[in-house]
Amino acid sequence: MEGLEGLRVLELGEGVSAAYATKLMADLGADVIKVEELEGDRARRRGPFPGGADDPERSGIFLYLNTNKRGVALDLRRDRARLERLVASVDVLVHNFPPAAMAERGIGYEAFRRLNPRLVLCSITPFGLTGPYRDYAAEELTLAHGGGWANLSPGALERADGPPLKVFGHQCDFQAGVAAAAATLAACRGAQRSGRGEHIDFSTHSFVASFLEQALVHYSYAGRVATRFGQRLLYPWGIYACADGLIFLAIIEEDQWLRLVELMGRPEWAELEIFRNTVVRSENWDVLKLYLEEWTRRWKVEELYHQGQARRICFAPVFTLAEMSRQPHLAERRFFVDVEHPQAGRLTQPGAPYRLSRDWWRVRRPAPALGQHTSEVESEIAAGLPPAPAPVEPPRALPLQGVRVLDFTWVWAGPFCTLHLAHLGAEVIRVESSRRLDAGRRLPIFPSDMQGGPNRSGYYNQWNQGKKCVQINLHHPDGVALARDLAARSDVVVENFATGVMERLGLGYETLRSARPDLIMASISGYGQTGPQRAYMAYGPAIAPLTGLSSLTGYAGDVPREVGISYGDPNGGIHAAAAICAALLARERTGAGVHIDVSLWEAMAVLVAEGWMDHTMNGTQPPRMGNRDPRMAPHGCYRCAGEDAWVTIACPDDASWRVLCAALGQPYLAHDARFATVAARKRNEDALDATLSGWTATRDRWQVTRLLQAVAVPAFPSLSPKDLVLDPHLEARGFFARLPHPEVGVRAHAGIPWRLTHGPSVVRAPAPLLGQHTDEVLRELLGYSDAQIGRLREAGALV
Repeated sequence: MEGLEGLRVLELGEGVSAAYATKLMADLGADVIKVEELEGDRARRRGPFPGGADDPERSGIFLYLNTNKRGVALDLRRDRARLERLVASVDVLVHNFPPAAMAERGIGYEAFRRLNPRLVLCSITPFGLTGPYRDYAAEELTLAHGGGWANLSPGALERADGPPLKVFGHQCDFQAGVAAAAATLAACRGAQRSGRGEHIDFSTHSFVASFLEQALVHYSYAGRVATRFGQRLLYPWGIYACADGLIFLAIIEEDQWLRLVELMGRPEWAELEIFRNTVVRSENWDVLKLYLEEWTRRWKVEELYHQGQARRICFAPVFTLAEMSRQPHLAERRFFVDVEHPQAGRLTQPGAPYRLSRDWWRVRRPAPALGQHTSEVESEIAAGLPPAPAPVEPPRALPLQGVRVLDFTWVWAGPFCTLHLAHLGAEVIRVESSRRLDAGRRLPIFPSDMQGGPNRSGYYNQWNQGKKCVQINLHHPDGVALARDLAARSDVVVENFATGVMERLGLGYETLRSARPDLIMASISGYGQTGPQRAYMAYGPAIAPLTGLSSLTGYAGDVPREVGISYGDPNGGIHAAAAICAALLARERTGAGVHIDVSLWEAMAVLVAEGWMDHTMNGTQPPRMGNRDPRMAPHGCYRCAGEDAWVTIACPDDASWRVLCAALGQPYLAHDARFATVAARKRNEDALDATLSGWTATRDRWQVTRLLQAVAVPAFPSLSPKDLVLDPHLEARGFFARLPHPEVGVRAHAGIPWRLTHGPSVVRAPAPLLGQHTDEVLRELLGYSDAQIGRLREAGALV
């Protein structure tokens, strides 16, 4: 068997989150049976469509999300027996029905567990299955704003009149899908070992709130509220105009600033006192931007991109989808794939979010027609359904218990990956050195009542909870030997150094696997381990520009915008975690290891699928729409009473619109010819939004939310990080980790965004002090004596 071959997965629900979770499994070889209700998945009506003509068999987002799956059509409300036969025949069930819809269809873990005790059930819902908001109606817009992400966008100080901004597409649902896939695959490994299943109660809202970079700890450590208008900690950073387009620039380290000054020809203004270091450059960002943009406007984008990268400066073009499609680097890595579909024809689609040293990922079949495989699947079940094993009472254990991860990562992408492996029960051992502190330890997000220090940054302490830390000098031969010994005793190695660094240190995959043939190793980098630009520098915020996501995000009629966080980092990290969990499950049956090459660029490009499918079908790029939606109206963010207070409202259909009008006390609006249908509302959207804004402007955002949610209209405030830390729903779900830390005391950190039925769902330890576990790990894992450890420390191998 290769990859996930032999794993049987049932998918229920509609839209993006569950479909993307199971797509990740199907593309690695799992047999995914997609059950649609008789009217078909909502994604079939979403589009984009060739020529703009609606056709449920040619919807771009559906075709992308459902490669390699078999399709079954079933009336879930009426045909319980057929559903139960399917549930009894699979290893995994993933769905994204909200709680009320689950009840209507009889979807529940206890009932399904009696049919199939080994079943791993993942319930992806907007707010989870517990807590005050559990029954709230939600769309992508609701979660982007309610999870706090939109309040950090567009990350541009100069747009003070704009509402919080949703990023293009279904990014929250995609993120929920990846993280749910990681947790599900980990739980499946545990189930196959123990014979006992698991239920994962996954909250999309919680997961969005969990990846807001430093926003939550800014508040819990220093009382500062990060907003889309806030001052950056680091500058230069942002999108700048060139002679023929736009380019992104991020300067993180002081030596990069010096190289930029050199590239600019050492202008006199760069020596001004107001630009002497990153702190004052950030304070004087507006003046510096004027100088920088005067210089960048003399360059063409491609020329400045390559000239800057040649000097190890993080430049990245703001590509359109058409420009991205022509990039030689992606072509050499064979990122795009052609998929032949019987209805839609041959379409070029985004390929894998990671590359594997084993040939597990490939497109085996196009997305299914509605009900295409119903008879085939039912015949298979009738021919050989295995008897259900006897029910067992599972102990409270974590899915990755017993897995050891050696962590050579820093900043965010790598630590975000290993954080989730730790959440799932793995023992994660970080390798660090005081010779070059992790940038996360140096970011000045320190408690307001104490001085800074390497153990006091909220940024580091957020992303490294639940891990151990050993201090090893990888520039010392004894340190390298120690690292190799640790790798030989580990199941997984994760690194996100610049491409080639691990090989130069003598710690590359081929070297490490010689001592541990079944090693799973993930290498996370901006551009991947191969290709002409593999050595290019790419921080997380540079990835949205490279993928076309920035060109699609922004207010209507305005310029492309940043996406509020360094999105490339957590996205690359969680894709790596999902691939690692898949590899661990595959290793259970094959005994084989694998090298996982995660390119931040490719891992995000797959999430721009809705825009990409429009490009590949029609040769066009969707316009920037702010908070609006191509298929829904109203769909926006509206000002409320209070300072910078906003509420989102979305109506997915005409019925929802009629209910909204009644709740407003203006039922006649439902019959106004301008607003009577979705098409009419889209044509008159300015007038529609003006009407709603006039109503919300005098009302409290939570008053609006409660009124509309009472009649099942998706509505929710656009929350700030402070709002999230004080949020009663997140508190009720036990989302926040407040563990005593030796130096900073008790602070609120984002915790685990899912709940397990049979395993603990709490962060097990605060982030480690630098080198805190060095002696413990060397003694207990490698068998070193105190005298040996002392000699290594004296020789400089443990600094």
